[in-house]
Amino acid sequence: MPQDEYRWPCEQCGAQLRFAPGQTRLVCDHCGHVQEIPAEAPRSRAKALQELDLAKGLRDDLSSGEMVDVRTTTCPNCGAQVEITGATHATECPFCATPVVLDTGTQRHIKPQALVPFALTEAEARKAMVAWMGSLWFAPSTLLEYARKGRAMNGVYVPFWTFDADTSSRYSGERGEYYYETRTVQVRVNGKMETRQEQVRRTRWYSASGRVARDFDDVLIMASRSLPERLGDELTPWDLGALTPYNPEFLAGFQAEGYAVSLADGNDEARDRMSDVIREDVRRDIGGDEQRVHSVDTDWSDETFKHILLPIWMAAYKYNGKSYRFLVNGQTGEVQGERPWSVWKIAFAVILAAILVFGAIYLSDPEALNLPRPDWMN
Repeated sequence: MPQDEYRWPCEQCGAQLRFAPGQTRLVCDHCGHVQEIPAEAPRSRAKALQELDLAKGLRDDLSSGEMVDVRTTTCPNCGAQVEITGATHATECPFCATPVVLDTGTQRHIKPQALVPFALTEAEARKAMVAWMGSLWFAPSTLLEYARKGRAMNGVYVPFWTFDADTSSRYSGERGEYYYETRTVQVRVNGKMETRQEQVRRTRWYSASGRVARDFDDVLIMASRSLPERLGDELTPWDLGALTPYNPEFLAGFQAEGYAVSLADGNDEARDRMSDVIREDVRRDIGGDEQRVHSVDTDWSDETFKHILLPIWMAAYKYNGKSYRFLVNGQTGEVQGERPWSVWKIAFAVILAAILVFGAIYLSDPEALNLPRPDWMN
């Protein structure tokens, strides 16, 4: 079903329902009616969370049931690919608060296999954000005022890829082992030369080669380009054990971003991360005190992937004409953000520090400042 056909009408009053974070139900803010989201049967759930074949995905050879037509709009400011459901034709970008209008037509995307539903309510996320902002030194006072005014945060499902692979790697390198030599040196002590002995560390190098193997499971790659990679990475860890089969009812009342990082680019980044881990495995296998790795040749097999959605609460704050973003992990409450700096607070702190240093020097040694000693110090 195309996403523009999704509706979540209340059975009692016809108003639109929204997903209740931390629960498995839809609620109506108009009349208070509650509708349960049907639970997936264990067998159906296992099928829905099944990994997809990476080679087929890269060849664009997935079945029609694994693809979906989506309506997206591109934010002109930050480039976010915001998916729009229902009859909505205009909205506000949840990443930078820029007004956006729906693009025409649809795009063919890989359908999400699973998602982690929101566990934190908007109020709980805002409380975590306010507490985090309160810990920021030299932040503008208007920042906390903005947060405490209670402007609603945006709940967004952000796209991620997960990658699995079995690897077997052949390597060649060298193992370095320390040994020590004693040498005689001349040193000057109290104006006289003395002969002393000292230990000097040397390294013997031996050729090394071998194999290491490692299986990777759910290497997580953010598929959004609208969020700074640092912020997205530092929202970890995610409990992917809470993944549930994709069900559009979990999106009721929330926004979702379409992936902007292609499957191929995501796989390249995942392989880079896996390769870093493999090189560390190689170093441990070589052993010794130091290692030189000359080559690593990796065979990749059983490569699979998933497209998943993870919940993030977002707020955008503008200060001196620049937009700053704050993110709250909708599962754990971890907070990350781009912080503004108050020039006035920094200037005041510098002046205060200078006054304190001046005062300390004056009280301990007034003559150092070419000032007369106070009578009470004489």
